[in-house]
Amino acid sequence: MDARMRLIVGLGNPGPEYAWTPHNLGFLALDRLAELAGARVERPEAKSLVGRGRLAGHEVLLAKPQTFMNVSGLAVRDLLARCESEPTELIVLYDDVALPWGMIRVRGRGTAGGHNGMKSIIGALGSMDFPRVRLGVQPEHPVDDLADYVLRPMRRALLESAAEMVDAAAEAVQAILMDGVGRAMTRFNRRVQPPESL
Repeated sequence: MDARMRLIVGLGNPGPEYAWTPHNLGFLALDRLAELAGARVERPEAKSLVGRGRLAGHEVLLAKPQTFMNVSGLAVRDLLARCESEPTELIVLYDDVALPWGMIRVRGRGTAGGHNGMKSIIGALGSMDFPRVRLGVQPEHPVDDLADYVLRPMRRALLESAAEMVDAAAEAVQAILMDGVGRAMTRFNRRVQPPESL
């Protein structure tokens, strides 16, 4: 593979029962990027489904780890090695219960913030220095079991706002590729009003 290729990873869980859950917004955002890149993310490689395409003038490898969320790092480490790329050339998209629903946050580095998929990636790579796009899924009202909440299919009323968030996350990735993390942060890291349907 071309060493200059950027690796873009969406986090989620494989299987139809998880497809429309908040925890799979990383997968859904990657699907949107695949449409924009003219890629089909379906080739098995490095414990993932992958597809190659072009985004914002860059050759990209789009990937959905098929390892289940909590061990995503195994797949990401293998993919980076195959791309002969450094962690700084990686972009990860994932849901974050610490952010209000609908909010997008771009960061150039940082801790996992309690997200098990990110803990796995940071542990496998031995580095926190890679860009990420976080999609806010925090419930408006307290819930007894956050794990159950993020693994339960989204209500119909939330699917429209989820689609808008996915579109914004895809735009954020393109902004990172075109203008760098700093400018993407300036553009996308702003507060949003949560949907009234929450």
